[in-house]
Amino acid sequence: MISRHKPPTADLIDTTESAVTSRRDALRLAAAGLLGVTLAPLMRSADAAYNIWTGEYTMTRKEIETAIDKRFPTTLNYGQLLSVALTHPQIGFNPQANRITTQVDAQVQNVLLQGQPLAGVLAISSALKYDPVRRAVLLDNPSVERVDLNGMPAAYSQQLTSVGGTVAQQVLNQYPIYTFKPEQLRYGGRDVEPGAITVLPDGIKVEVKTR
Repeated sequence: MISRHKPPTADLIDTTESAVTSRRDALRLAAAGLLGVTLAPLMRSADAAYNIWTGEYTMTRKEIETAIDKRFPTTLNYGQLLSVALTHPQIGFNPQANRITTQVDAQVQNVLLQGQPLAGVLAISSALKYDPVRRAVLLDNPSVERVDLNGMPAAYSQQLTSVGGTVAQQVLNQYPIYTFKPEQLRYGGRDVEPGAITVLPDGIKVEVKTR
């Protein structure tokens, strides 16, 4: 009578191959998991990047430029005598002072001064703060760093600086440069809240902590 059972060696080979296959699958899954964990802190969506190891969000120069670009062009009128038009913002970062600089092209028209409007630049320095009600990082307490208008008589320099300070407050004070989505303020099922804001050479980082 012919046996239909596999020879013992065949069973051993099948068992060995299954074990090898299982080990390969396990190694493959483990490698994939390790890769995911390694890449997770570095992944960047269209929003600010979050680093799970340091607990910080990072906003890039491009993201901040996009936000500030939306504020310009703008024109401010002071009575019927003076108007200030601001265009083409350029931002800079001052890590030493922990402030952001916004330089704009300025055109000033004063009916008391005959001739064409005076053109030049206005540089504004701003601190940063977080507003929990708006869930936003805001420019705060802006001040004039430099006002340079071609052809402005020296006698008007003090008045011009004063006007520049008023312009800075009206245009950039409490202006949001980044607004968090609600889901960005929850991690691992817990609420987190932005804290210290640090200006970097080419962006900013915002520390988040558990409430």
